[in-house]
Amino acid sequence: MTLYIAAYDTEAPGCLAATRKIVEVHRRYQMPATFFIVGKTLEANPDEYHDLLDDPLFEVASHTYSHRMLRDHPFCGAAVTGEDLREEVFRAKEIIERIFERPCVGLRPGCSFVDGLKGAPEVLALAAEAGYSYVSSQLWGPEYTLPAPLNQAFTYADDGYPDLWELPGHGWHENLLKGNNHWKPQRMLLWPPIMPEAIPTKHITSATEEFDINRVFIDRAAADDLEFVSLIWHPWSLDRFDPDMRMLELTFEYVQEKGLPTGTYADLLKVHTV
Repeated sequence: MTLYIAAYDTEAPGCLAATRKIVEVHRRYQMPATFFIVGKTLEANPDEYHDLLDDPLFEVASHTYSHRMLRDHPFCGAAVTGEDLREEVFRAKEIIERIFERPCVGLRPGCSFVDGLKGAPEVLALAAEAGYSYVSSQLWGPEYTLPAPLNQAFTYADDGYPDLWELPGHGWHENLLKGNNHWKPQRMLLWPPIMPEAIPTKHITSATEEFDINRVFIDRAAADDLEFVSLIWHPWSLDRFDPDMRMLELTFEYVQEKGLPTGTYADLLKVHTV
């Protein structure tokens, strides 16, 4: 059956208060999650995040040290190079492992990319040197459109790293679905769309509307018997839009009603490496 993975890009000061609410919902539903956390964000409140996330339910993975780009991105800017690139890849992992006293096996780059890290040999070399077992860096549709399709796991064997896995993310970057970033263009849509049923006519305005879009991806993944589905969420944005975290409740209830197994990205990795 399709594994459902809840995951959060934990990247800004506003994420701490939001994460408190998110963790409460997860514990209530006994729902695992992966928290990809920016090193600077963790450094700013190490004790608070340790108390929240030091739990068998949760994986803590890297979202780079300061959310600078690991490769050029059309919306988020140019890649850092040299020692700055090394710092982004290495330093958050070191901070996570020191604070949580457990391995950090995954890396999700800031913003992520349409092709993941394919054709990025310097970044792949650093990820392998740092000791990551997977990256989650493919989070866009063709030509940096949204939503991201239901891409599944693969290795970077073609780039020379057969032991480094790519575990993508799916659907909308929910902050863009709501217009929370105030980007222009506000919408980045492929024509013709791959999943028209997952594209609203305007920015969503309620937790129910967000859940209805989540359900499209969950249902499609389950119907196609895909290995996993994981949506792209940001604590600061979830809290700004839905401070009661009703969308999380609706989504978790639906996953449990469908009887889908749940886990983390690290759990998915084990299926491929054990």
